[in-house]
Amino acid sequence: MSERRKQIILGAYLGGVNHHTAWWHPDAGSQIDFSTFEHTARTAERGKFDFFFLAEGLALRERAGQVFDQDIVGRPDSLSVLASLAAVTTHLGLAGTVNATFNEPYELARRFATLDHLSGGRAAWNVVTSFDAFTGANFRRGGFLDRSQRYERAEQMIDAVTALWDSWDDADLRADAAAGDFLGRAGAGDFRVRSSQFDITGRFTVPRSPQGRPVVLQAGVSPEGRDFAARNSDAIFSPYGQLPEAAEFYRDVKARAVRHGRHPDEVKILPSASFVLGDTEAEAQERYREVRDGQVTGQTAQILLEQVWNRDLSGYDPDGPLPDVEPDLDAPPFIQGRAFVHGDRVATVARWREIAEAKGLTLRGLVLDQFERGPFVGTPAQVAQQIDDFVQGDGSDGLILGSHLVPWGLDEFVDRVVPLLQERGSLRADYTGTTLRDNLGLPALPRASRSDGAARSA
Repeated sequence: MSERRKQIILGAYLGGVNHHTAWWHPDAGSQIDFSTFEHTARTAERGKFDFFFLAEGLALRERAGQVFDQDIVGRPDSLSVLASLAAVTTHLGLAGTVNATFNEPYELARRFATLDHLSGGRAAWNVVTSFDAFTGANFRRGGFLDRSQRYERAEQMIDAVTALWDSWDDADLRADAAAGDFLGRAGAGDFRVRSSQFDITGRFTVPRSPQGRPVVLQAGVSPEGRDFAARNSDAIFSPYGQLPEAAEFYRDVKARAVRHGRHPDEVKILPSASFVLGDTEAEAQERYREVRDGQVTGQTAQILLEQVWNRDLSGYDPDGPLPDVEPDLDAPPFIQGRAFVHGDRVATVARWREIAEAKGLTLRGLVLDQFERGPFVGTPAQVAQQIDDFVQGDGSDGLILGSHLVPWGLDEFVDRVVPLLQERGSLRADYTGTTLRDNLGLPALPRASRSDGAARSA
């Protein structure tokens, strides 16, 4: 009997607010037309992907007070796009980023429960947090959450939203034979949530959704973020695309899930990844260099480092050495709206200088070395093997794939790599479940009763 292989989870990511998307490429399509989202989603479903994922930016990013001239602006609201895609897809999961800091439980729960109903059980919520006043200014006067409270609010938000989703159960619904509608029983949807962040009570208007409740996704690298995901998430986005770091992250998050009373398979690990294909390995490597050089221009490298140095670096040659000045710790943020993930600025710069000296890297060369997403590069057969080896080696449970070319880039992967993964027995030949939870291999949810879900304290 052949050994059972892990089934690779695949998500399709349509990037927008980043330097990986070559929106200036002559073959690139619109970033805001519905046809772009529809083509990518249909292509992903043709490739038997699990879900289509949209990130979201809540503020136009700025450099020295001016809007980035490298960013895509005008991207529509994610949930509106996903609701539209529910009408043109049948099996594909629909995952959207919605901020837990600047939204309220009732409206967030209602929007995702509605998407789950419209799609027949295919909705997923990517939980993110914010703590900066720059983004918060779009939502309330002087309103932002202290960094130390962002996970506190996020966890209480998930508890509150879950309480609303669980405030209906199957027994709360009865079919009206004449009208074909569902009528709620007295007491259905009742909820009361009290916590340090929320004090709400009422009746939730959307019945229990087809998959029990939408799938919850999250990204977290810090120990606090990993614990948050291990307690609350169905899947976590990993920043690690190379072994052995990816395998260590995989083991750590799964172990944390067990400590929180969950089975390791209840939390899926999914790093983002890209790919470059060629008819030969040499052709793929040459094409990869062209793509990389188009993504990381001198200006892009400068801006990525300005966030850490917190000062204007336009006077430094991108093909020269690293800036000889220290980070400005006292100045207001030079780059606004970009998530800061580097921790200690001084320590980061010191480490980068050591790396640049050891490897003989220029400013731009350091960015290429440190900001690389770790694409899979090679012939279709080589890329299929690389992906399969990575997942079977417990680097992850799957991948969230994006392409530098929107919306056509994913077609090449679906046409040339997907059939090879299917031949290896690592990717489904067809969908077997009816909901996103089914297709992700997540355990069925216990049906909540009003006594459990109606009066839950977050």
